[in-house]
Amino acid sequence: MNKFTSHISINSSNPLPVYRQIYRRIKDAIVAGSLKPDERLPSMRVLASDLGLARGTIESAYAMLISEGYIESRGQSGTRVSGQLRLASLPTIDNGLPAAEKKSAMPHISHFSHQPLQLGLPALDEFPLTLWNRLAGRQVRQTSPTYLAQPPAAGYRPLREAIARYLQLSRGITCQPRQIFICGGYSSVLRLIIDTLYQHGDRIWLEDPCYLIARQIFTQAGAQLVPIDIDNDGINVELAIQRQNKARFALVTPAHHSPTGVTLSLSRRLALLAWATERQSWIIEDDYDGEFRYQGHPLPALKSLDTRGRVLYAGTFSKVLFPALRTAYLVVPESLVEQFEQAICISPCTSQVAIQGAIADFIDQSHFYRHLKNMRTLYARRRSFLIQAIEESLGHLKIETHFGGMHLILHLEYPMNDKVITEVARKNGLAVEALSHWSINNQRLNGLLLGFTNISSLDHARQLIHTLSKIIQMK
Repeated sequence: MNKFTSHISINSSNPLPVYRQIYRRIKDAIVAGSLKPDERLPSMRVLASDLGLARGTIESAYAMLISEGYIESRGQSGTRVSGQLRLASLPTIDNGLPAAEKKSAMPHISHFSHQPLQLGLPALDEFPLTLWNRLAGRQVRQTSPTYLAQPPAAGYRPLREAIARYLQLSRGITCQPRQIFICGGYSSVLRLIIDTLYQHGDRIWLEDPCYLIARQIFTQAGAQLVPIDIDNDGINVELAIQRQNKARFALVTPAHHSPTGVTLSLSRRLALLAWATERQSWIIEDDYDGEFRYQGHPLPALKSLDTRGRVLYAGTFSKVLFPALRTAYLVVPESLVEQFEQAICISPCTSQVAIQGAIADFIDQSHFYRHLKNMRTLYARRRSFLIQAIEESLGHLKIETHFGGMHLILHLEYPMNDKVITEVARKNGLAVEALSHWSINNQRLNGLLLGFTNISSLDHARQLIHTLSKIIQMK
């Protein structure tokens, strides 16, 4: 017991919540080898008593460690360090503390629309529009002559600083504002990467199935696509290495695979990082909706494990605020900052400075954190509405129920054809998407992608699924 508690110290001046400090201390001890695979941890009750904390605080820390695969709950055998970690070489992880405490430094619908069951569209009816208008209006009213000059190519400095603080506290990423580049949407992020690092003919691992726009952008650039199958642990890294070890890029969605929703396991994350380090390749992490997890806490980003500077982290405000912002960002390794600074001068940030300023204020005044918390609660409820409606009308079909994201997958039975059903559904005002349309080589996929974020009630969900059910029965 003394050995275990020696790994944990609580710093009251640390801006990180106490549960997250405990989580990081235990994770660092596992990474350093101080806590061995299969070693038993004290119960939550005992640890809470020893540290003088509420049991709920320890539960939150343990839940994060379990969800990431560092520890396992084994019933009567207690909670133990995961035995699977012996299979992977764990990297040294940044402890996420303030600098003063560190010993060293720190096809979607494209038109302007809002349709039932639409993917990737946040709950527009619950967005704090009055507050946003006040913040945006203030930015416009305070425009000075300086703002009329050429805006910063890499983005508005206060927004880059706000994003750096947010990523440190909420996504486990330590970076400097100069490593962050603001872009006019996710497509612009990918094009910036291509302009800076891509060489004609480069090979890229793509998850199969994968996000359509990303596939199209790399195809247009002339890249050689290497589709890699997805299973319950995410992208199959071992298979990818066997198929094409010399790929120069890997584009992944670790938090919630797009579109299946599975989470990339810890062992696969480590294997992916090891491959990128050995091959000097680049991992593009698309964290498009990592904030939305409905059981436990949002998982830290893959970038938080990146100690060798091989991950380019892409985030967007389209899913957490609203798509019309057309504002995304890219976090690059320190070693690449100068290259990206040169590249972005050719294709500078197109997001308006006033909009960037409003987003910065939204984050710095804590509205962003409250909004995310509210949306997680709201989406969990709306997700349950959709699941219940499907079970009532289409109970014979399987629903994919991963604890995250903004949509569900309704698997279809053959001879049902998801593309045919999607075409008819859209004519009837339902913005569903065919799962098979997202596939590159996987011909077994047959299902519908259903967004739940804008379902207002259980009755609303029942009306939509009633219409969809009639279409499916006809086909």
